Amino acid sequence: MLPYIILDSLSFRSPDGRTLFDSLTLAFAGGRTGLVGANGAGKTTLLRLMLGELTPTSGSVTRRGRIGVLRQSLSPPPGARLAELLEVGDDVARLTRLAAGKGTAQDLDLARWDLEVDIETALAQVGLAGMDLNRPAADLSGGEATRAALARLLVQRPDIILLDEPTNNLDQGARAVVARVLETWPGGAVVVSHDRALLRRMDRIVELSGLGARVYGGGYDLYTVRRDEEAQAAARALDTAAREARRVDREIQATRERQDRRDAAGLRAKARGDAPRIVLNARGGQAEHTRGGQQRLGDRRRAGAAEQLDAARAQVEIRQTLAFDLPGSALAAGKLVLAFDDVDFAWPDGSTVCSGLCLRITGPARLAVTGANGSGKTTLIRLAMGELAPDAGRITRGVEALVLDQGAALLHDEETLIGNYRRLNPEAPDHMAHAALARLLFRNNAALKRAGDLSGGERLRAALACRLMAPRPPQLIVLDEPTNHLDLASVEAIEQALAGYDGALLVVSHDEDFLAAIGVDSRMHLGSRD
Repeated sequence: MLPYIILDSLSFRSPDGRTLFDSLTLAFAGGRTGLVGANGAGKTTLLRLMLGELTPTSGSVTRRGRIGVLRQSLSPPPGARLAELLEVGDDVARLTRLAAGKGTAQDLDLARWDLEVDIETALAQVGLAGMDLNRPAADLSGGEATRAALARLLVQRPDIILLDEPTNNLDQGARAVVARVLETWPGGAVVVSHDRALLRRMDRIVELSGLGARVYGGGYDLYTVRRDEEAQAAARALDTAAREARRVDREIQATRERQDRRDAAGLRAKARGDAPRIVLNARGGQAEHTRGGQQRLGDRRRAGAAEQLDAARAQVEIRQTLAFDLPGSALAAGKLVLAFDDVDFAWPDGSTVCSGLCLRITGPARLAVTGANGSGKTTLIRLAMGELAPDAGRITRGVEALVLDQGAALLHDEETLIGNYRRLNPEAPDHMAHAALARLLFRNNAALKRAGDLSGGERLRAALACRLMAPRPPQLIVLDEPTNHLDLASVEAIEQALAGYDGALLVVSHDEDFLAAIGVDSRMHLGSRD
C-alpha cells in the first residue's frame, strides 16, 4: 500500500487561543514537498501534528507507513555516542551478543544482519565515512550532527521523512549533502525550509498563510511566479470590487436625491393648493411607497456589492508590507573602510585561523567571506571589530561599523524597542527614536514590544532601526549569517534594503541567493581547519 499522510478538515488553535489552521485538507505521499510560510504561520506545528505529537482541535490526521523526522534543533543527550544518534545502539549490541555466542532467541528474531553495511553506506553518503560509532556526540560539529541525523534516516529507511529547516547553520558542503539525500530519497519527503536553492529541488510547494494552504506544482522559482501572478490578480479583483461598491453607492445616492427633489416639489405644490387634496394625498402615498422600494432595492444592491468586496478581500492576505529603505551613509568612494595587512591569528590551543591574511575594503564595496564551518569566518569578523587582537600584522578600521549576527545580539531582550534605541543612541531625542522605528515598520504600540518577544526577522529589522537610523549611521555593515531563521518574506525585504544601501558590506553567508541579491562584488574563501 502507498504510504501517505492525510490531513482532513484539520483545525488547530495554539495554547494562547490563536487559530493556526482552520479546516485544512492536505495529502502527502511520494515526491518532495517544500513547506513555506511566514514565521508564525505554523510550519513546525503542522509537522508535529503530522507526527502525532500534537492533537488537532478538530479534524483528523491519517498516517500509513513509517515516518522519520529531522528536527531543527539537534541536542544529543549527555554522554551519547554516534551510535545513539543513528539510533542503532540496541541493534549493534544485539549483533555483538550474537557474535559472542551470548544472544537470545529474541536477538536472533530481531537481528539486522545487514546493519553494518547499511551504516557504512549511510555514513559514506553523508560524508562521514569511517567515523567510529563510539565517537562522543558532543565532539561532533553542528554540521556533522546534521549529517549523522541524515544517516539515521538512511539507515532506518522510513517511507516518508519530515525535515524542519535542515540546512540552517550548515556550510555549502553540508547543504549539498542534504540536497543529495533528498534527490535520491525513494519515498516521500516534506521539507520546511527558507533555503531557496533547496526549495528549487522540490516537486511542489505548499504555502501556509492566513488564507490557509495553497499548493503549487514545481519548485521555488515556478512557485514565486505563480504566487506573484495570483497576488496581482487578487489585487485587481479587489480594486474592481471596491470601484463597483463605490459606483453602487453613488447611484443609490443619486436616486435618493432625485426622489428628494420630487418629494420637495410635491410639498411645495401642496402648500400652494394647486391640486385637489385627494390627488396630493395619493401622490404622497405613491412617493412613500416609491421611497420604500428604492430603499429596499438600494439595500440589496449595497449588500451584493459588499459581498463581492468581502470575497475579493478574502483572496488578498492582509499583511504589513515588509519593504523598507536604509538611510544614506555618506561613504566616500575612496575612503579606506577596513584593511588586514599580513594578519596572523591562532587560538591558545595552537589552532591557526589565519596566517599572512590580507584584505582591503575601500568605499562602498561588498565583500563576502565564505568557507566551511570551522574555517574561521566568525573569528575574522571578531578581529575586524576589535573583539580579538591579531598575533601579528596590522588591522586598520577606517569607519564606524555595525555588526549584525543572526540573533541581533546588540538588542537587550528585556528592553522595549524604544528602550533599546535610547540605550544605543543616548544623544537622540524621543521623536527620532519613534521615527527611526516607524521607518522600519515598528509604528505606534509596536515600538513598545520587548525585544525578546520578536521573531527573527523582526529582531533584524529592529537592530537595523536602532543602529542605522542613528544620528550618525555606520558606514560599514558586517553581517554574520543574517538569513538563518528568517522567513522568505523577511529575507527578501532585507535583500532589497541592503541592495539599495550606499555603504560598505562585509558578509558571512552560505546563502548564494542572498549574496547575489545584495550585489556582492568580491569574495574571500577561508580554508577549513579540519
